[in-house]
Amino acid sequence: MIASPDGQGGATIAGDPDHPANFGRLCSKGSALGETLGLDGRLLTPQVGGVEASWDAALDLVADRFRETIAEHGPDSVAFYVSGQFLTEDYYVANKLMKGFIGSANIDTNSRLCMASSVAGHKRAFGEDVVPGTYADLEEAELIVLTGSNLAWCHPVLHQRVQAGGAKVVVIDPRRTVTADGADMHLALRPGSDVALWSGLLGHLFGEGCIDLDFAAHVEGMAGAASAPTLAQVAAATGLTKQELRAFYALWTRTEKVVSVYSQGVNQAADGTDRVNAILDCHLATGRIGKSGCGPFSVTGQPNAMGGREVGGLANMLAAHLDLENAAHREAVQGFWASPAIADKQGLKAVDLFRACADGRVKALWIMCTNPAVSMPEADAVRAAIRNVPFVVVSDIEAETDTVRLADVALPATGWGEKDGTVTNSERRISRQRAFLPAPGEAMDDWRIIAEVGKRMGWAEAFGWSCAAEVFDEWTRMTALSRDFGKVLDLTALEGCDYDAMAPVMWPVGGPERLFADGAFPRGKGQILAPRMGEMPLRDRRHPFTLNTGRVRDHWHTMTRTGRSAKLSLHIAEPFVEVHPADAAALGIAPAGLVRIASAHGAMIARAQVTDRVARGQLFAPIHWTGETASTARVDALVEGRVDPVSGQPALKGMAVEIKALAPAWYGFCVSTARPAADTLYWARARTAAGWQMELAGAETPGDWVAFARDLCGVEAEAVTVLDATKGIARVALIADGRLAGALFAAREPVALSRPHLRDALGEGGAEVLAGRPGNGMPDPGPVVCACFGVGVNTIVTAVAEQGLVSVEEIGAALKAGTNCGACRPELAALIAPRAVAAE
Repeated sequence: MIASPDGQGGATIAGDPDHPANFGRLCSKGSALGETLGLDGRLLTPQVGGVEASWDAALDLVADRFRETIAEHGPDSVAFYVSGQFLTEDYYVANKLMKGFIGSANIDTNSRLCMASSVAGHKRAFGEDVVPGTYADLEEAELIVLTGSNLAWCHPVLHQRVQAGGAKVVVIDPRRTVTADGADMHLALRPGSDVALWSGLLGHLFGEGCIDLDFAAHVEGMAGAASAPTLAQVAAATGLTKQELRAFYALWTRTEKVVSVYSQGVNQAADGTDRVNAILDCHLATGRIGKSGCGPFSVTGQPNAMGGREVGGLANMLAAHLDLENAAHREAVQGFWASPAIADKQGLKAVDLFRACADGRVKALWIMCTNPAVSMPEADAVRAAIRNVPFVVVSDIEAETDTVRLADVALPATGWGEKDGTVTNSERRISRQRAFLPAPGEAMDDWRIIAEVGKRMGWAEAFGWSCAAEVFDEWTRMTALSRDFGKVLDLTALEGCDYDAMAPVMWPVGGPERLFADGAFPRGKGQILAPRMGEMPLRDRRHPFTLNTGRVRDHWHTMTRTGRSAKLSLHIAEPFVEVHPADAAALGIAPAGLVRIASAHGAMIARAQVTDRVARGQLFAPIHWTGETASTARVDALVEGRVDPVSGQPALKGMAVEIKALAPAWYGFCVSTARPAADTLYWARARTAAGWQMELAGAETPGDWVAFARDLCGVEAEAVTVLDATKGIARVALIADGRLAGALFAAREPVALSRPHLRDALGEGGAEVLAGRPGNGMPDPGPVVCACFGVGVNTIVTAVAEQGLVSVEEIGAALKAGTNCGACRPELAALIAPRAVAAE
């Protein structure tokens, strides 16, 4: 992307038309980055015990406490938990310090939560963690299978490339997502039955004689297909009909150019690695790999999960794709680093790492650039585990997150736009990230913070880089090790490159873009695993529902950045859970009512969306809300810390839960120029262009609505009210200097009013907002559909009717909706579908 600083600490953002990853396209989150650059809420100085400290004092303390802990309890008594939001240079320095100098492998990353099963599957099949294809394959394929991926919302730029290519699209997902709405075929399989589906395809390919016999000479394990499940067995496991299975298998079989794209719905499972290998098996058996328009394709869940894996950011690997278990690899890495030690066994993977915090094995913990008190499974237990560690350091850009609040030492880091480095995307393409803003306050780059601690621990020479370019150069030289051990990863051609002018480049640098079409695998031969059908998610009488989790269109992870943008909260501003209409009716759950979802590990409260997008017995809830943005909506508090036995990746989908309707005494909606704060049964807070909005509900009715509104909004202002205790209605407008400083609307039922109108009136309107809707002659845009351009559903419906629009393209020409990231295009298509059919 191209950022143009505005001279006031912000920037305008545009896509880079020359970058080969996106060719100028941006998703809604990328387009809104300029709104996230403000310093409000930033961590700007080191904090020790909640008190400002100098960098020297903070770094000396961190180095001393880690050194003392290691001396007393050994290197495995300390741990780092890092992040796929790190730049590769940050990752490299952290990994070097822990594995080569501290001498422990207790460094893991939030990439364990999204990509570890893909890593393990690649290594089992190929001998190395390598994605063999390119993004261009999405445009060159004739068939694209999207499995466990809501690509239209989670990777909208890639989804545009899929649409541009014109391939047939099959979506495999228990839930009817917006991606499924636009697909040629949707297979709504039963949660947990992915291995059965893909193993059945492998058996079908063998049965139909569709094996590439020439390529088979480069592959082992072909005999495993003999144990593939029958069509009847697959139907019983997946809940799909034999007709659906035959149609999918026939389509895959007869289409030479097929790309199978998979993401978190595959990886985040107790049998995630087997799911990955079941997909890879089908491509290996047919030789549909490494060629134009065909191959398996893992799309990452984080901006630099690939870069972190390259430099050994996971607890079970060394840098440069080398193996901890291999003595020659360990010797080579230690020799390159000239380090006093080298980790000789796997470290604690994420779930086990925090369990070790809970039981006292980890006595000093450094969390960097991530929020595990929200994102880890059993999040309540993880929060308690972090509290149990005697010394906790957190590096972050935010002053207030669920995890920063647990820190003994908080270190201010630079963020996007303020730091230099590199990232690697899903197609192995390395891109430069360039700073265009100065570091705010006393914030420092992560790699430099880590290096300063390394120096203070006694290793000044090894951590003496002066800039990110020097770190990158060392890293490129290190990849000679991976090359010499027969790995694909090779960046040596970039040694000594002009770092500032470095163009995007794929690895192996100077080698082919697509890999393995010639059957040359790092492990010698490719390996078909033919895994057996996995276990179904467990449910019981107390927890009869299966909870699926995932992302919404315009937010990401725990919203520490996207939550700063008012634009990105226009589409979905509060936590919700999707429940099937029949289940809702049986449980007395009303649309827009509040529900409590609970498991054996925790509970959350969310707004009910009654929809047939989920099947009976299934629920869906998003992952983004934290203790900073909602009262009780940390979905991973419900999730058991059950992991894949190969990858250690937790099963973040398929949790057994119960759901019950809540009966609050009142529901409410608030807008405020100041940040509102509530202590009620339920609240969810989001930014608006002029301040904040908050959804609320209370167990008890306030005795004084005016006092409650003033306390909620944090303003002392003239109050104009509409109060009717008999009907349970309370409306309070707080007017300061003739302008709306805050407003509260409360009722016994979910409050129905024009939220866009009230957001826009904040700081402008007066007491007339108590109507809750625009006055006569004033437009009501309705809930936002297109976040990029702020286009509401009412605006779209009106334009469709008045202008006779019959296509998404015509809507775009008239309103601009859907013309940027394209993530809203499926919703636009749904709005226009009846008219389009009539026009035909």
